Amino acid sequence: MRTVLVVEDDPAIRRGVVDALEASGYRAIESADGEAALQQGLARDPDLVLLDIMLPKRDGFQVLQELRRARPALPVIMLTARGSEEDRVRGLKGGADDYVVKPFSASELLARVEAVLRRSAERPKLTGSIAFPGCAVDLERREVTRDGQTHELSQREAELLRYLASARGHPVSRDELLQRVWGLDPHGITTRTIDMHIARLREKLGSEVLRTVRGQGYMLV
Repeated sequence: MRTVLVVEDDPAIRRGVVDALEASGYRAIESADGEAALQQGLARDPDLVLLDIMLPKRDGFQVLQELRRARPALPVIMLTARGSEEDRVRGLKGGADDYVVKPFSASELLARVEAVLRRSAERPKLTGSIAFPGCAVDLERREVTRDGQTHELSQREAELLRYLASARGHPVSRDELLQRVWGLDPHGITTRTIDMHIARLREKLGSEVLRTVRGQGYMLV
């Protein structure tokens, strides 16, 4: 049975999420503040964390940062009423696997949980290094060294880079990336998350390394 840590300070919302998870066969553990979330996340070894942003003691971004340091492969879905693009970018850049904005339906949330867990099970171990013209990538440390400067990669950026590198020299479509890296069914989905991740990788790798192939997708040289 998969265990999900639900971090939410609103008792009614937390109870609803826990009930939905348990009705679908998950084991749920609860935290109402950031400090308790960190303790639970490190001591109870959950399979996934549903993490609110507005929390007492420590906010969700701080909790995400600490969890990523201790358990870089732990799947995290940000669960919040703050839906601005700035917050979404900050959460994804910090290593969140997905971002669900309140209000949401139980069926939507469970579909996101299933997709992230499925993707996590298929996730390759992030080890080794990749060399590109003018830069080098250490996948184990999730770092890019370019022009004497080191840039950190988020967990998702490293996964995306790893997948693109497996097809190096050949374009990979957006639908394939959504399916194989994000674990989502690409049909009927409109999202800018791939664009945001590609843009951030280009900033770190250089536009000459990561190219757009019109009508086909993205390609690493």
